[in-house]
Amino acid sequence: MCNALGIVNFPGSNVRVKGMHDYRPIAAFSFLGRYRMIDFPLSNMTNSEIEEIQIYLKNRPRSVFSHVGTGRHYNINSKRGGISILYGENSPESEFYNTDIASFKANMRKIAKSTKDYVVIAPSYMLYSMNYDTLLKKHLESGADITVVYKSVDDAKTRFIDCDTLNLNKQKGILSFGKNRGNYKTRNISMETYVLSKNLFMQLVDDALKESSLYWFTDILNEKCEELDIRGYQYRGFLVAITDLTSYYEANMELIDPEVAVELFKEDWPIYTRTNDSAPTKYTENAKVRRCVISNGCMIDGEVENSIIGRGCVVKKGAVVKNAVICPNTVIGEDVYLNNIVVDKEANISRVKNVQGVCGSPAYVRKGDRI
Repeated sequence: MCNALGIVNFPGSNVRVKGMHDYRPIAAFSFLGRYRMIDFPLSNMTNSEIEEIQIYLKNRPRSVFSHVGTGRHYNINSKRGGISILYGENSPESEFYNTDIASFKANMRKIAKSTKDYVVIAPSYMLYSMNYDTLLKKHLESGADITVVYKSVDDAKTRFIDCDTLNLNKQKGILSFGKNRGNYKTRNISMETYVLSKNLFMQLVDDALKESSLYWFTDILNEKCEELDIRGYQYRGFLVAITDLTSYYEANMELIDPEVAVELFKEDWPIYTRTNDSAPTKYTENAKVRRCVISNGCMIDGEVENSIIGRGCVVKKGAVVKNAVICPNTVIGEDVYLNNIVVDKEANISRVKNVQGVCGSPAYVRKGDRI
């Protein structure tokens, strides 16, 4: 059993997925057809034997409540722990005030009641596979006050834009936090995954509010770099950050490749999600499917290539779907041609026969839209 309270945090203003964010928080985004984004940090925590978990949301919590439920499908024992979904109780006059620090402070009593001595914080907009129990042990062995997980990347000019970066000394001590503005190819990208004692965490929340009402947790860490021993822990595995519609689309496309997918989906490290009892997908004699991830409950009567098809979708006769992310319960009508596109859930594309984005800038069809 891991002696840590798990916290899944919401992202800052650097994350805005055009269109999809209008309907739900990023934690509830459909991913690879059958998953939600929240499944990945929750699975990391439960696989690491973290039994007390708090999910923080900025707004629109309904879809996360519906998907997570009691947490039984994440193998959480409610007698020993459980999942809480939390958010700030006050409605600020400006979105600027809706910070993670404000949410932590609003729920400080809930944090203080945890029986665990340490806190592991993970973001809801990054996908990776990690054993947090091992991370906690490394943190304790190091003697550091705070451990921050990071990855050194060589594609920072085009990816991880506006994500936090770390300025490290030779001993991997953190000198300061910054932002990736896309000016340099190689950067140390913060994975916004932190380990520290619960008491220090609560003290930092109070310290942040004394400094500024607009501070985020990263801001107070940056202030404390000289005062506290804050160290980086290098991660070398698969990592993607969903910060906009293009990165969401590209992450889905990237994981169609089985050689890439095995870096995230491991036999001894399952990704849990809410399941349903829908029938297997039906493929008619007209169906042509190449290099796709197709979820259960679909009916494929057209051509699908290099695409993600969510649960309960229908691709009718003569339809061609290429390089697409199709969210659940969507209907693609007869003779419709789609390419380079993200289609949100419950849409119906039947009247307009040709809808395409461009390479590097996918088109987006709104949730429940009729086209």
